[in-house]
Amino acid sequence: MTSVSLGQIVYSFIEDHLKTQKGLSPLSIKSYRDTLRLFLIFTARNAGCRIARLSLEHITFERVAGFLRHLEGERRNQIRTRNQRLAALHSFFEYLASRVPEMMAVAERVAAIPTKRAPLNETRFLDRDEIGALFAQLPAKGSNTKRDRALLLFLYNTGARVQEVADLRVSNLELSSQPRVHLHGKGDKWRSCPLWEETAGQLRTLINARKPSDISSPVFASRSGQPLTRFGIYKIVRRRTRALEAAQPSVYHRVNAELNCHFFADADVPRLTNSLFLAPDTIAGCVGSYAVPPPDDFAESRAGAAVFSGAC
Repeated sequence: MTSVSLGQIVYSFIEDHLKTQKGLSPLSIKSYRDTLRLFLIFTARNAGCRIARLSLEHITFERVAGFLRHLEGERRNQIRTRNQRLAALHSFFEYLASRVPEMMAVAERVAAIPTKRAPLNETRFLDRDEIGALFAQLPAKGSNTKRDRALLLFLYNTGARVQEVADLRVSNLELSSQPRVHLHGKGDKWRSCPLWEETAGQLRTLINARKPSDISSPVFASRSGQPLTRFGIYKIVRRRTRALEAAQPSVYHRVNAELNCHFFADADVPRLTNSLFLAPDTIAGCVGSYAVPPPDDFAESRAGAAVFSGAC
């Protein structure tokens, strides 16, 4: 076996292959790194040695298969998580084979591991009356009420992914006569989405009250001025919708089942198009979908699908 160590391979895979050659975003690199960390911890435990003592001889097909079973069994990961970890391992073993030809046989067997089919999640949404009930029960005064109202309205208006909201900066907003927001999404792609005047007004009030030091400041920040994380936004949505539990239990449970019913995937584009009478390309640009079927293929009924009341 070659004198190249496992540590050298892992380091060059992350620092050179992912960062320099592929130019992945920090979050994507973190995902690869976390997969390798979990795999190496599992391998060390399975081999009965310390992680620093692992070598290429310990990296076998059987341990990859055992790791995938470990994810679903002991860690209770969902099938989608298991598939995501497997995709990262596919990339790593392909790189490993290019650096250490002796590992080609193992890499070929790992590459042959298929992804599992996962059931599609049910598409949930709130109608206009239910959205009205959500905003009507929000308190008018109190700590962070302006921020939380602006946050929920922004989510409703744009259908932005939660990470896009967490990364949003003041410089990404245009709150002039034609307000819009520039969202930085998955795959390092940017897209623009129009803002309703009410949303723009809430954002102006929020920013003016906080008086950020520069345009790189976060739009939605904690009390200490740090940008909200995905988990912080999750808690805000849970807390602000909890009051609906007594008044409208079905609405409350649907909101918390999805955390925000307007984090749309590609499957939601037909529903939006039928409810708004908008061109599919317009909605696709707003929600970040690029594979929109022609209008004639949309079989969703317009009734009961009135989700938005604006451009996107």
